[in-house]
Amino acid sequence: MITIGTRQIGPDQRPYLIAEMSGNHNRSLDRALALVEAAAASGADAIKLQTYTADTMTLNVRAPGFVIEDPESLWNGRQLWELYDEAHTPWAWHEPIMARAASLGLQCFSSPFDETAVDFLERLGVPAYKIASFELTDLPLIRHVARTGKPIIMSTGMATVAEIHEAVETARTAGNDQIILLKCTSTYPATPETTHLSTLAAMRDTFGLTLGLSDHTMGCGVAVASVALGACVIEKHFTLRRADGGVDSAFSMEPEEFARLRTEADRAWQAIGQVTFGGTPAEDRNREFRRSLYVSRDMAAGEAFTKDNLRIIRPGFGLAPKFYAEVLGRIVKADLTAGTPVSWDLLD
Repeated sequence: MITIGTRQIGPDQRPYLIAEMSGNHNRSLDRALALVEAAAASGADAIKLQTYTADTMTLNVRAPGFVIEDPESLWNGRQLWELYDEAHTPWAWHEPIMARAASLGLQCFSSPFDETAVDFLERLGVPAYKIASFELTDLPLIRHVARTGKPIIMSTGMATVAEIHEAVETARTAGNDQIILLKCTSTYPATPETTHLSTLAAMRDTFGLTLGLSDHTMGCGVAVASVALGACVIEKHFTLRRADGGVDSAFSMEPEEFARLRTEADRAWQAIGQVTFGGTPAEDRNREFRRSLYVSRDMAAGEAFTKDNLRIIRPGFGLAPKFYAEVLGRIVKADLTAGTPVSWDLLD
C-alpha cells in the first residue's frame, strides 16, 4: 500500500484521481487558483503541476529537432523553447497554488523535469513526485527524486519493459520502493484504440507494483475501464473550459466531466468486489422469484401428478424444477388446491 500524505492508494481504496493542470492556467495565477478550486469541487484527490522553465527543458535555438514538424501534432510548427515558455508554471506560483489546494483538502504535487526543480519542490514539502513519460529514461532525475524518500508515480508511455525495469531499479537502488506505475499512451490526444489497457495485467505480473493510468483520451470510458483492470490511480488533464484555449486544453477534462469520472470510477471500483457464486445477501429475498413445482389444478387424494396438474412456474417455494420428471406419476396423500407448492411430504 502506498500512502501520499494521508491518502492510502491501492486496490482496497477508491481510485486516486489526479487533475493535471499542466499549462491550462493560460499564464494567469487567478485562473490557476480557479483550477484548483474546480478540481476540489469535482472530486479530485490531487492536483498536479509541472515544474520547469523553458531553459531547463531545452535550448532556445531553431536547429533541426528543436521545432515540432508533425502535421498530426497539436503543436506542429512550434519551437520547443517557445512552447515550454508559454506552458510552464512560474515557480513563484507554486506556493500560493499549493496553499489554496491545502485549504480545500486537495493534495498538490508536481512533475519535476530536472534536479533544480526537485530541490525547489522539496523546500515546499510536496507529498509525492510524478515522473513524466518522456522523462522515464532520465535515470539521474529518477535517482535524485527517489532519494527524497517520497512516493514516485511514473508514467511509462513509450518505454519498453527493459526501460521500465531500469527506472524502477534505479529508484529501488536509491532506497525508494514507493513506486506507482501508470500505463500511458504518449499522444495528445490519445484514442481508445491506442490505449491497450490489457498491458495493465502484464505490468502487474512483471513488476508487482501499484498501477494506474495516465489518460489522454476524451471522456471517461477508458479511465473507468482501467479501474476494472486494476488501475488504482487515474490522471487526467484538467481545464475550466476547452473553449478557453491553452496548450493542453484540446484533450483536457472540464469540471463536469471530471465529476462524472469521480462517480463512475468509484462505481467501477465498488463493482469489482470478490469472486462469488450462489448469490449475495442482497439477492436472498429474490430467491422466491425462481421457478419451482406447483399444483396447477385441484387434485383429490390418491390422484397422480400429470402434465395437466403439475407445472414449473414462479414463485420458488416448491420443489426445484429438476425434480419435475421424478414427481410426474406420483400419488398425492390429500386433496390439494391449485397454487399449492409441491413438497416431498405431499407425496405418497
